[in-house]
Amino acid sequence: MTNKYMYFIANWKMFGDLRTLNSLDSIIKFSNNNKKNKFKIVYCPPNTLIRPLSKRLKKTKLNVGAQNCHENENYGAFTGNVNARMLKNVGAKYIILGHSENRQSGETDKLINLKIKSAAKAGLKIIFCIGETLREKRNKKTNQVLARQIKNGLKSIKNKSKIIVAYEPVWSIGTGIIPKSNDLFKSVSFIKSRFGKKSPIILYGGSVNNNNISQLKDIDIIDGFLIGGASQNSKKFIDIIKKTFN
Repeated sequence: MTNKYMYFIANWKMFGDLRTLNSLDSIIKFSNNNKKNKFKIVYCPPNTLIRPLSKRLKKTKLNVGAQNCHENENYGAFTGNVNARMLKNVGAKYIILGHSENRQSGETDKLINLKIKSAAKAGLKIIFCIGETLREKRNKKTNQVLARQIKNGLKSIKNKSKIIVAYEPVWSIGTGIIPKSNDLFKSVSFIKSRFGKKSPIILYGGSVNNNNISQLKDIDIIDGFLIGGASQNSKKFIDIIKKTFN
């Protein structure tokens, strides 16, 4: 860990309803009772749960984030969409942008760049996802892909070091397969090198669970984790945090 805090970002994806929020009582209790380890927990639920979740977590150390936004910073004729300002208004403090699932649905580096600019203007803390596909990895283009995504995604962005970068190899998400420790170290080191002296917080995302966290935590240049499916279960999520510090 190269920063003051270890980050644990819970990406709930398309999951949860109002009853699901009851499961967070154990997380709140765990966070309140843990005085020894320094960590930040951010829950990124579907938009439908941002407001009730932010109310529930108001007097806790936990934060709330969103999973995506429309690139337009103003109101407009964009049926079914929500912009960053609207998300901030209902309690979001963070936002995940550039997630591989959205890239696969057609989001380009240029579009992601517009979303980052809009979210930054709204005052949201940005979690910027980058990563290569299996084909790109096999063709030894990982660094080339990461460099392009960073350059184009963060084009004209001031204070790049304040962006939280989540490295999530596309081939690892939901597969249970994680990069070899040496490969992951090299990729994170490369990402850091693209930012010069002021490196941002770097997270790892991609099939993080309570079984492989013991291996992942040993890569000390990683500042936290973007956790998908395992974060939907409070017990598993707590286990991941505990094992990170053991």
